[in-house]
Amino acid sequence: MTDDPRYRVDPKALEILVCPVTKTRLTLGPDGTELVSLVARLAFPIRKGVPLLVVDAARQISEEEYDALRGHAGREE
Repeated sequence: MTDDPRYRVDPKALEILVCPVTKTRLTLGPDGTELVSLVARLAFPIRKGVPLLVVDAARQISEEEYDALRGHAGREE
């Protein structure tokens, strides 16, 4: 489903979306199916191109994922 262009999150939208908990920047997860808040350590799912930015839909990211994502985010910027 991620390969379908209809279900991709618009890059412009990523620039303005923020974590509903911390109001900090979200980054696209490595597989493109989640938006991640490193500050809150939460991953919000993207379903059919729509980010579900509600805490009930989010999952906690593990310490290992956090470390990997911090390294990944540093390389993107």
